[in-house]
Amino acid sequence: MNLIEGKKLVKNFNNKQVIQGIDLEIKQGEILALIGPNGVGKSTTIAMLLGILAPDSGSVSYWRDDYKAHIGAQLQSTPFFEGYSAKENLRLFGALYHTNLSDKQIDQKLADCHLEDAGKTAAVKLSIGQQKRLAIGVTTVHHPELVVLDEPTAGLDPRSRHEIKAMIDCLADNNQTVLFSSHDMEEVEKLADRLIFMNHGKIVDQGQPGALIKKNQVKNLEMLYLKLTETN
Repeated sequence: MNLIEGKKLVKNFNNKQVIQGIDLEIKQGEILALIGPNGVGKSTTIAMLLGILAPDSGSVSYWRDDYKAHIGAQLQSTPFFEGYSAKENLRLFGALYHTNLSDKQIDQKLADCHLEDAGKTAAVKLSIGQQKRLAIGVTTVHHPELVVLDEPTAGLDPRSRHEIKAMIDCLADNNQTVLFSSHDMEEVEKLADRLIFMNHGKIVDQGQPGALIKKNQVKNLEMLYLKLTETN
């Protein structure tokens, strides 16, 4: 079953067509990676799929009418409640999602985020890696069917990247569908069931990793990325 399906999506900014008539779908139960260099339209595509931006033409269809209540989205920056601790932010975001978390549930969520010792720390004073993990935590307090993560490991050190990957694996183990954007092929190789490559506002190829490697006659995902994202 498709959770979201976009058809012939077009988006223009400043008289420039930044998304050029793309078709894509998010399938229930998969980990889907949206891949491409910075500035090729990944974040714009995600915003259209989430209903944050309206496409200038094309359409987006959803698996249920109340889809927004069943999506958790962590965009490139999460506006935490300033002056409130990590634990308090989890409680507040839970309330926004109409989810009343018990103290035990909040403690478990902190553990899931590898923040057991940082629950009383102001969210805005956490390290970048801790903030990224907390952002996923507040995004998933309502156990959404679809979790969308926009470059969740960008700018992080290896240990922080490893912890984010472990959180994504846990989401999949809980039967939650995950869409994440990335240009880190190591991350993609370890996580994704299916890949969508974007370049210059277009989808240049998509499919399962092994099938794409074979189709494009390359040895690995890094070489596949370099081939599909050539500038021309």
